[in-house]
Amino acid sequence: MFFGHCERELTKATAMTHWETMLRDKTALLAKPGAHHKALLKRAHALHQDQVIDRDDLCDMLELADSALAFAVESLLDIESDE
Repeated sequence: MFFGHCERELTKATAMTHWETMLRDKTALLAKPGAHHKALLKRAHALHQDQVIDRDDLCDMLELADSALAFAVESLLDIESDE
């Protein structure tokens, strides 16, 4: 039973690390904000559906994805206004 719990925690930690790496990819985010946001949402929902993360984790991840999209839009608007 202990090993199953550790394995689940490792799987969750690995999945979260990969998702967070994707979240921090500014190049991809700024290149295609909408597509990047959609990919973040799809991955978060898949992790929840596969029961790797719980609904609280899902909620946090969705909020972070939305924040990343808002950041990208603001950044792109700033770049356009500077030109």
